[in-house]
Amino acid sequence: MTKKPPATPPASGATGTKKGSALTLIDVAKVAGVSPITVSRALNRPEVVSQKMREKVLEAVRQTGYVSNMLAGALASNKTRLVAIFLPTIANSIFAETIQALMDRLDEAGYQTLLGLTGYSAEKEEKLLETVLGRRPDGVVLTGTLHTEASRQRLVQSGIPVVEAWDLSDAPLDMQVGFSHEAVGQAIARHLLGKGYQRFSVITLGDPRGLRRCNSLVAELALHGVHQVPVHVLPPPATLEVGREGLRQLLSTGETPEVVVCSSDTIAQGVLAEAASRGILVPAGMAVMGFGDLTSAAQVYPALSTVRVDGTHIGNQVARALLDRFKYPAGVADPVQVDTGFTLVDRQSC
Repeated sequence: MTKKPPATPPASGATGTKKGSALTLIDVAKVAGVSPITVSRALNRPEVVSQKMREKVLEAVRQTGYVSNMLAGALASNKTRLVAIFLPTIANSIFAETIQALMDRLDEAGYQTLLGLTGYSAEKEEKLLETVLGRRPDGVVLTGTLHTEASRQRLVQSGIPVVEAWDLSDAPLDMQVGFSHEAVGQAIARHLLGKGYQRFSVITLGDPRGLRRCNSLVAELALHGVHQVPVHVLPPPATLEVGREGLRQLLSTGETPEVVVCSSDTIAQGVLAEAASRGILVPAGMAVMGFGDLTSAAQVYPALSTVRVDGTHIGNQVARALLDRFKYPAGVADPVQVDTGFTLVDRQSC
């Protein structure tokens, strides 16, 4: 009597029965309703399949959270000694200390790093993740906590250690090292109100963290009876010219603020330059507040009041979180959520 073949295991991925690293082309093929060879061609040789078929396969990949392991055949240990770091931009030096400290610590531990630029776009981050996760990095560092749902699913399914840096939230993907941008906005509002300022304006970039600080500032001011706060939002990246343009727009509306709060020191220094060109005395005619405490902040005239974030400390803590996780897998190591805090720095511009 002919024996029956063993039962086919149930499809996985969409039901969450397997992690992304355990999923196979067969699992994706079952969800897509095609053969495994079709899935392989759609992912590795898309020119040989129709656009409709490729879209069908990609939808199955999204549903399952499948991550192709490009190095599994070459590395028996499945360790690449590679850490992927995603930044919004390299045009803003505010991230430089963090990245330098992080890369130095990882290099000492024998890890190489790969930088990806997201341009403050969660959608671009998603595309970069699709490319980078296929190379199976040992860890991923993201800037901030704003991600698409597809990115969140893919990262969770991959099983790769993830650190979200420069931010804190109530729903971490894995590990977090940063500070509360809402708390920064509240602290700035209280600090400036304590100095007697009542007429506020804000010049901010349209990046998520800058906007959160801005919204928190405006909300805190409202609690203290200050309700009219003009906000001027400009596109990133932060440059001196963007800061100058921000003040030009502000003054063109006829606003006469006592203090201008800026989303970065670079923007604030542009505001100082534009104010000087118009003969506006700082802080007598208009005070200026920045964020980041760049090395240039204390050297401009007048010296810039700002918020200091210890980028080196953040970088070291991110590296420590990753290296500890490499030694002790999730579930063994304690949950990591490090609040690195911030400091208000009073100088001559406020």
